[in-house]
Parts: sequence; structure tokens; C-alpha cells
Amino acid sequence: MFPTLSKDELHDLAESIKTDGQHEPIVLDADGVLLDGRNRLAACKIAGVKPRFTTYTGDDAKGVILSHNLYRRRISKGQQAMILAMARSFSEHPLRQHAKLHSISLTRLSNAATVLQHAPHLAEQVSIGTLSLDAAYNTVRENKARAAAIQARHDRLREHAPDLAEQVTEGLLTLDDATATLGQRQHEEQLRQSVKHADALRLADGDPALPLVQLVEQGEITWSEAHERAEQFLAHRRDAIHQAQQAPPGDRRELGHRPTPRRAPRHPLRPGRPRRPRTRSPHPRPEPDHSGLTQHLPSASDPEGPVHGRVRP
Repeated sequence: MFPTLSKDELHDLAESIKTDGQHEPIVLDADGVLLDGRNRLAACKIAGVKPRFTTYTGDDAKGVILSHNLYRRRISKGQQAMILAMARSFSEHPLRQHAKLHSISLTRLSNAATVLQHAPHLAEQVSIGTLSLDAAYNTVRENKARAAAIQARHDRLREHAPDLAEQVTEGLLTLDDATATLGQRQHEEQLRQSVKHADALRLADGDPALPLVQLVEQGEITWSEAHERAEQFLAHRRDAIHQAQQAPPGDRRELGHRPTPRRAPRHPLRPGRPRRPRTRSPHPRPEPDHSGLTQHLPSASDPEGPVHGRVRP
């Protein structure tokens, strides 16, 4: 996990131990497993000096390894973050707690964890100092973006062209060729819909010419040529409609324009309701006939008169 000294640095350490002695003991656990001091052990062998050992009896051997190596060495912040990210594989502490305990930026530690997860070979280079953490992280981001774009292209093929997606899976077609074929299909479909729309308008206008779609199906023209003719027809049709709208009312009738009917005048006292004109009949109204309603006056024989039409005093 921790980078070893270079050959020159190891020989310098051996000379120092041979001249001044071993200042720090080599740490072993209760079972004799080396916890710290592998470079000092190698330097003692080179110098021909008997190494000095000490035994750790505590219960946090992993913490000892980190504390003795993380800050003693002249390593960059990126290396420290990567070493801590590697140490998380045998540590129960969360990433945020590691950053707080070792005074490492959480963002830097998160980037190191990302590199370790997606590119372990780059993480190893970062830990030994041959590659910076920023360079490794940028490479991982680019690789992830490239992989996501490729996956999106595969998903698009499976959705719109399953036959092409199957050929790509079987190795019969490259992804680039399949994507280009799908794009050509979709472009032709757009042209087809545009031409069909123009044919429907021509049919509604009473144009007796053959539909453009039929000409394409017969092989006389291509979809691009049909689309060009359709655009020319639509442009001419728009111009004709514009001229009809801008023409005077008299000329509009000649162009087939139907004038808007005029509304009847409204009653001044009843807004919103049409006024009904009053007309006089040319014949005079006949006088009512009251001959059948003649009143019977009382007589000597019938002092009170008839029952119907009786006149009361």
C-alpha cells in the first residue's frame, strides 16, 4: 500500500544507519508480522547492522500502520488520499470520518475512492507517486462518460432498431455503422411524413397529378427529390394564400375568396340581439263584426229579457 524507497534513497538510509545508528525500531505484532519499518529492515541488511525490533501489543494494528506511514513519508496529498481509500477496505470507518481523522479533503478522498473503484491500476500508480490523483480522476471521468455514451447508443438501437442491435451483439455490424444506418432510416421516415402531408394537401386542392409517395414507390424519384418537390409545392401554396388574403374584396371573389357575411344591425335598447324591422300591411285591417252579440232588451212579455245577454238594472 505504501510506496517503498527508491534504490538511491534506500542506500542513503543504509549509510545513515551505519553511521548514526537506527533511530526508530521496527514494529512487529505479537505473531511477528511486520507492521512498520520494512525500509529500515532492508537498510539494516545493506549496512550490515543488526536491526532493532519492538512488539505492538495493542488491538489497532491497522491504525498503527497508518499513523507510522501516512505522515512520516514525504508523499503528496493525492497519495495520502489514495492510501486512505485503500485502507478503507479493511476499516470500518466511513469516508467522512477518515477525512476528518486524517485532515484530508473529503472531495479528494472521494475522488481517490472513485479511481480505486473504476481503475485499480491507476490507483496503484497514484499510491506510489507515478501519477497524480487529479490526472487519474480525470481519466476515470472520461472513461465513464465514454462508457455511458456507448451504452446510450446501444439502448437507442434496441429501442428503435432491434434488428441492428442484434447484429451489433453478434459482431456482424459495428456500433458506428449501425448508428449511421439508424440515422438514415429516421431521416427517410421524416421525409416520408413530410411528403405524405404535401400529397394530402394536393389531393384536397384537387391536384390531378400522381402522389409523390407513389412516384417514390415506383422508383421514379428518391425521397430527397420527393421532399424537394413537396417543399416547392408548399411554398407556392403559401404564396397563393397570402396573395388571396392581401387582394381587394372584388379580386378576392375572382381568386375564390368567400366574403364574410355582414351582420344585421343591433337593437339600440337590446345589445346583442338583432333588431326586427316593422312593416305595414298594404291592406287595411277589417272592422270587427259584433252582429252576433246584439243585446236583448226586456219587453212586456219578458220583463227580464233572455238569459243570454241580459242587462241588469
